[in-house]
Amino acid sequence: MDWSPLLISFKVAAVSTLFTFFIGIAAAKAVTSMKKGKFIADGILSLPLVLPPTVLGFFLLLLFGRNSTLGQALGDIGISVIFTWQGAAIAAAVASFPIMYRTVRGAFEQVDTELIDAARQLGCDRIRTFFSVWIPLSWPGIASGVTMSFARALGEFGATIMIAGNIPGKTRTMSVAVYTAMQSGDRDLAFRWTAVILSLSLVSLVTINFLTGIRYKDN
Repeated sequence: MDWSPLLISFKVAAVSTLFTFFIGIAAAKAVTSMKKGKFIADGILSLPLVLPPTVLGFFLLLLFGRNSTLGQALGDIGISVIFTWQGAAIAAAVASFPIMYRTVRGAFEQVDTELIDAARQLGCDRIRTFFSVWIPLSWPGIASGVTMSFARALGEFGATIMIAGNIPGKTRTMSVAVYTAMQSGDRDLAFRWTAVILSLSLVSLVTINFLTGIRYKDN
């Protein structure tokens, strides 16, 4: 059994989660602090959550394709996104970003504003207050968001196969491997990869329940 889809999936999910971690936290904090236009901003940032994965892949192809402005600019400096594992990571990041964003935003909204005001009265600036109050109090929610985003990126299929393709040993992830095995009639191989994905998904759900339990216990 070729285990390269497992390694590629983990690589794609790790890079994707790294981006969604920082961008998701920043977006959640920005929207939480907004006084006007919050619902519009939230709708735009959450849009990938409700769009079909193939639609996301289509937009990514338009954005990074060789005929696009961005695609040509990246090509001029030797960077290729289409049919690469980096492209798969971008697709996975776009698909999993709303999960991280909405989970962290929910955690931020539960932070007691009196503690924020107390920190400001003690002389903490906005940056110090964010890292010394917002982040520690929201950490269980942030950890849950990271876990769910990683699990989502690990199983991404539609957008990934459209932008990265199905190249063995290069862009073929576990979910694509299941599809390929079924297309070739190899049900045993498809079952084995399905079992791996189910096991990893179960571990992710148990981890989320554990982190959520910690949050409820602390509250």
